[in-house]
Amino acid sequence: MADIILEMKSITKEFPGVKALDNVNLVVERGEIHALIGENGAGKSTLMNVLSGIYPVGTYTGEIYYDGQLCEFKTLRDSEAKGIVIIHQELALIPLLTIGENMFLGNEFKNKLGFIDWDRTYSEAEKHMKQVGLYESAQTLIKDIGTGKQQLVEIAKAFSKNVKLLILDEPTSSLNDEDAKMLLDLLIEFKKQGLTSIIITHKLNEIIYCADKATIIRDGATIETLVKGVDEFSEDRIIKGMVGRAMDDRYPEREHNIQPEVGLEVRNWTVHHPLYPERIVDDNISFTVHKGEVVGFSGLQGAGRTELAMSIFGKSYGTNISGELFINGKQVHLKNCEAAIKHGLAYVTEDRKTNGLILGESIRFNTTLPRLDKVCTNGVIDRDKEVKVAGDMTEAMGTKTPTIEQAVGNLSGGNQQKALLGKWMFTEPDVLILDEPTRGIDVGAKYDIYCLINQMVANGKSVIMISSEMPELLGMCDRIYVMNEGKLLAELNAKEATQEIIMGHIIRSTK
Repeated sequence: MADIILEMKSITKEFPGVKALDNVNLVVERGEIHALIGENGAGKSTLMNVLSGIYPVGTYTGEIYYDGQLCEFKTLRDSEAKGIVIIHQELALIPLLTIGENMFLGNEFKNKLGFIDWDRTYSEAEKHMKQVGLYESAQTLIKDIGTGKQQLVEIAKAFSKNVKLLILDEPTSSLNDEDAKMLLDLLIEFKKQGLTSIIITHKLNEIIYCADKATIIRDGATIETLVKGVDEFSEDRIIKGMVGRAMDDRYPEREHNIQPEVGLEVRNWTVHHPLYPERIVDDNISFTVHKGEVVGFSGLQGAGRTELAMSIFGKSYGTNISGELFINGKQVHLKNCEAAIKHGLAYVTEDRKTNGLILGESIRFNTTLPRLDKVCTNGVIDRDKEVKVAGDMTEAMGTKTPTIEQAVGNLSGGNQQKALLGKWMFTEPDVLILDEPTRGIDVGAKYDIYCLINQMVANGKSVIMISSEMPELLGMCDRIYVMNEGKLLAELNAKEATQEIIMGHIIRSTK
């Protein structure tokens, strides 16, 4: 007899003009790792928000049974009181507070005088930190630890709330392969201790690695649940359930028509840390990107890839920047982002929600923002022109939205990424820098973005792709540069490169 800890029956959730969940069912057994899979906008996060009380009872129809009891959660605190804890993709940590302060924020320990009991706060924090293998001082500031350790803080925080059902929404989207595997191994260890986990991820290899079951949601409806050891439990089978068809090739074919002309050349580029000028973040970097070429940058977190890209893009990162920059064979001096845009350079940030898009504004507003001069007449925005170009770009990107007046914050992750890409495509760049362009989006949306990249280089543009997913670099790039600790280690022909060769260069260079 199956020991069921959670059963969600006929869950339906509607937003204005959109049915996000349509009669969804989910059954989770105690002590298993259950993956929740679907394309962006399928309804995965919405379903978990219903479960955790973020969308309270009364805002949806259907029933939730937890530990055999009908539950009607009105707030997040209601679900946490039952041992259900959700960790969102965007970590809810305050950088300038300590680990201990973050863990018990809102649940502080108080002494007899009514003041915060700091000794107990930090001792309790370190007790739960040890449970997740985090051996830092609880008095360390969040800003002073890496993303992987911050993820562990969130899990330790869950343990402090006596978690019984742990929900993780894209827990590894910002982690490198090594940190991601450590986190998944931790979930497997927790499973041995009886903890039940629900994991939402677009990294299908992670599902194969750690999950016992996988429930697939498509267009707000439950499609099927696959069981490891019973059903075919492969990436191809999962993709077929997600998109409704088999995808024989993850990376679209393109004719490699690299031109002899160089679109971007960087010579002896050195960047110092903006807060600690004595620290060199990128050390004497030189590279080229030809027209019609996709060049990848591989490396672990902290390798300096994002810092390099941002410093090139109008010195938007760093201090004491030195070196030479050439676009289309002409040396340029880009003092700010505006100058970079006017010289045909565009940078698609890895953090679309913080630095890439203004979430409360419309698709129209975001699309035209980098080049308002293109939709102005005599210094005044021509609304008709703005509406037309935003509509054309939204259609060209394949962004799913009822209207270009939709706030980008209401779009799914994949459609937000398309809106971000459309914003920079509108600037008509000659050189496009893509920083983790497919982070946190599903295989279908990834394929669409790959097609857009191929279209750019087919038109003679130059593309730089920074990615932590080596298969993506190997599948999309013509050449790959390998970086570690701010230095350029190797230049590889993508056809001859392998993940083992790339990691070999990184490991040999590690201090």
